Amino acid sequence: MQSNLTPRYIIIGVILAWAIFALKPTWQYQNLTTDEKEELRTSGDLEQIESRIIRQGLDLKGGMYIVLEADIPTLMENLASMKDDRLKGILATAKEKSTSPDEDFFTVFEQDVKADGIKLSRYYHQYGASLDDIMLALKEEADDAINRVLEILQNRVDQFGVSEPTIQKQGKHRIVVELAGIQDSERARALLQSTALLEFYLVKNAAVTNEIIAQLDDVLKETTDEVELQELASRGQPKTEEKQPDAPKEDDGTKTVSELFGETEPTPGDTTDNAGANIFADTPFSGLLAALSGDMGVQDKNVYAIKKLLEKQEVQSILKSANGQFAFSNDAQTLTGTTVPEKFYRLYYLEKTPELTGGVVDKARADLGTIGSGSAGQAIVSLSMNSDGSKTWARVTGANVGQRIAIVLDNKVHMAPSIREKIAGGRTQIEGFGSMNEAKDLAIILRAGALPAPVNIIEERIVGPSLGADSIAQGTQAIILGLVLVLVFMLVYYKVAGIVADFALIWNILLVLAVLASLQATLTLPGIAGLILTVGMSIDSNVIIFERIREELRKGKTPKAAIDAGYDRALTTIIDANVTTLIASLVLYQFGTGPIKGFATVLFWGILISMFTAVFVTRTIFNAYTSRRGLTTLSI
Repeated sequence: MQSNLTPRYIIIGVILAWAIFALKPTWQYQNLTTDEKEELRTSGDLEQIESRIIRQGLDLKGGMYIVLEADIPTLMENLASMKDDRLKGILATAKEKSTSPDEDFFTVFEQDVKADGIKLSRYYHQYGASLDDIMLALKEEADDAINRVLEILQNRVDQFGVSEPTIQKQGKHRIVVELAGIQDSERARALLQSTALLEFYLVKNAAVTNEIIAQLDDVLKETTDEVELQELASRGQPKTEEKQPDAPKEDDGTKTVSELFGETEPTPGDTTDNAGANIFADTPFSGLLAALSGDMGVQDKNVYAIKKLLEKQEVQSILKSANGQFAFSNDAQTLTGTTVPEKFYRLYYLEKTPELTGGVVDKARADLGTIGSGSAGQAIVSLSMNSDGSKTWARVTGANVGQRIAIVLDNKVHMAPSIREKIAGGRTQIEGFGSMNEAKDLAIILRAGALPAPVNIIEERIVGPSLGADSIAQGTQAIILGLVLVLVFMLVYYKVAGIVADFALIWNILLVLAVLASLQATLTLPGIAGLILTVGMSIDSNVIIFERIREELRKGKTPKAAIDAGYDRALTTIIDANVTTLIASLVLYQFGTGPIKGFATVLFWGILISMFTAVFVTRTIFNAYTSRRGLTTLSI
């Protein structure tokens, strides 16, 4: 009889060893101090441990809850083959009217189109000729854009390293994102909202740039009065009670406007009368510029004025005819040498049409610049292009040796290096990052793809880890209290057999936690509720079996015969009851979201394992117990 039980002992022993192995990283992680975690993080071992622990959800670990809404009006504007003020006005009006949750943007937009009498076929001829066909196509484009946004955000967050994020649609144009354990909220927001529109533009040469600036000065002198210019210039000016004398200025690489344009002009931002002429009288645009290490620079306080001047219709008309555009640098450069350090943004004059877009990027990897390069030891992003991109990149670089090309991300210039030689193979790199995390995030965004529509954060909540700690503590107390009560009841009511059931119950909890750790599943507050429910339901199978055994003993059967008959008769009932619960848990997992999935996961494995412990483990113990000779009674 003992030899027949050997395979059962082996199975139970192997499963027990596996459970201990699966739970060891979690136990080790929970007992680490903050200093030990930092030490392991530096050595790279912490990530390996974290990949094997029971992960905690947003409600336990804390993190971010964000609701994003796709900017459908901007998407509609981008889809238009022709854009003018009339279309932009209707889109803006429809956007304003549809801010209420009860108003659908497309319904309002269609009503405004009919009221205005505008022909959409002029702007969306690629989608059809009739209004109904165009509106149907635009709705399909919006739905497709939301689905692509959802997929791209999932790819980004997965590479960001968040454990078990929840990303799901809410309504038609909203997406809910739950990021458990996130500490750097600003970095997460930037990762979610960045449209990642990567473009490569040729930078126009100095002669063309000077010519266009002179034209802008001329047209602004005629169309903008001095009061408006003074008001624009005053925006962003720091308020000081007393003007301090300037310290002697050192040679910090900046130049005056006169050095940039070859004329004598006052210092940028100085609106006082100098040599009998106001700076805005003759140079309303160039008067706000300075030379900055070979580029045009705009002082931080003058950025608003430059942007407003560039938005003027007369300026846009000149830029359109010249096939050019202005773009600011991504980061400001702080210059010292004065009493108060000044920040300047670089301003570039670029071609209107990009030579390449980010769609040709095949691979993007964050790395450190190699020794001997200009970016040695600095964070960079190395790009590899597909075959079409490689051919175009080789043609562009080969035809423009000596010229500069701007790498533009989301309409901001990250860098504008000079082309030294033809670049074959489609390889290049982006520099100028403040940290390796910034470079890694850009690489993630470029690999995952650009968002087809901008997304705006309309709701954001930060869940503190202290709330999660309270939930864990209270949940643990509930589990322990429920477990102790069940253990005591089984021991008192079923005596020795109750000890067997208690052992199976502890086994059940141990195996459920081991499965969660092995599957890298996330334990949420509803998951803890599922674990508490499993405690009660797992003991239910033992109760059914024990009552059947008691019935057989009352019939006068021997302990061994009563145990065999009790298990055989109870097996069908146990399977029927648990299978229905398993089906319910599968349905919850398939159609539920977030915490519901966590509850369903724990419930599913808890029920499945309870059947194993109740039918297999306890019967093995009973068989070993009854295999002793001379056993005439059973304590049950």
